[in-house]
Amino acid sequence: MRLASSLKFFLQAAAFGILMALFLLLLFPQLKTQPFEHWWRSQQVGVSSFSYAASRAGPAVVNIYTRSFQPGASSPQLSATSLGSGVIMSDQGYVLTNYHVIADADQVIVALQDGRILTGEVTGFDVPTDLAVLKINAAKLPVIPQDDALAPQVGDIVLAIGNPYNVGQTITQGIISATGRAGLSSMGPDSNGRQDLLQTDAAIHAGNSGGALINVYGEIVGINTASFQSLAHQESYGINFAIPYALAHRIMLELINNGRVIRGYLGVSGADIPPLMAQLLKLGERTGLYVEGVNEPGPAARAGIKTEDVLLEIDGKPIRNTRHAMDTIAETRPGTTIQVLLLRDGKLLTLPVKIEEDRRFQRIR
Repeated sequence: MRLASSLKFFLQAAAFGILMALFLLLLFPQLKTQPFEHWWRSQQVGVSSFSYAASRAGPAVVNIYTRSFQPGASSPQLSATSLGSGVIMSDQGYVLTNYHVIADADQVIVALQDGRILTGEVTGFDVPTDLAVLKINAAKLPVIPQDDALAPQVGDIVLAIGNPYNVGQTITQGIISATGRAGLSSMGPDSNGRQDLLQTDAAIHAGNSGGALINVYGEIVGINTASFQSLAHQESYGINFAIPYALAHRIMLELINNGRVIRGYLGVSGADIPPLMAQLLKLGERTGLYVEGVNEPGPAARAGIKTEDVLLEIDGKPIRNTRHAMDTIAETRPGTTIQVLLLRDGKLLTLPVKIEEDRRFQRIR
């Protein structure tokens, strides 16, 4: 009897312990990604060192060297042309970097932090987002920590890891200064080069491109891509940009699965509606896209959309602004017919539009 009572007490205590552990994990998800001591100290006194984050993420950030064939006196010579960084995203050997790092390369060399030197094969690239995926073949690859639920906020502490000016792996620290910056790689009307970039004051220099922007837990926040320059040959410190992890990861999967990024194409150029125009058009609380031009031939022209139309909804969902409309179209599968609600000469019209594939940015290196 006493044995049964003791066993019951033990089982109750064990069950209570398991429930408490699950409760703590749900309440403090940080406990799943870092040691308790590190988390507790960071909560009590703030982060006094970033060594934990650096040790988790650093090994997965690689140096990338490219070579191209140059005509020589007797035979073509293979000479180094540029350098950059990359991030190992999976144990299958997929590496994310910037497209501009490997754009003109005939050979790509990937140098790991453990001393291994490997040849990188280009799996695919995407010009509008300036992303490329490489494949390396090796065992026991370090993979950067990733959190699909990550939501970067202005003010978050971030670290930029890369190989600036080929001095070796370097880590700089800053914060996220802004989110949702419009694409610096935008390529004209109806462009899908809008990236919703992260802006950071963590230093990013030549050679950092393609490296990792991480948080204090060592998890990837974005792919370092550019620094803002106000004048030619003049650097503007503290204004740097990274491609958000969620976008970069989605593009990477599309490149791995399809070899290219498949985007929808409408064929209009437009602008946001300023408040005064909204009043003149009697839009009230509505928002939308003012059509400045229609590309012919194109889906919009064939559907009857005209210059000076105001696009208000796509498939019953309000258009918030021009970028929202372009992103919605880009994410629509080619061949899909959408219903566009628009305002023309004071009247509401609904037109069916068959989306086509956007082939403007598909390039062969």
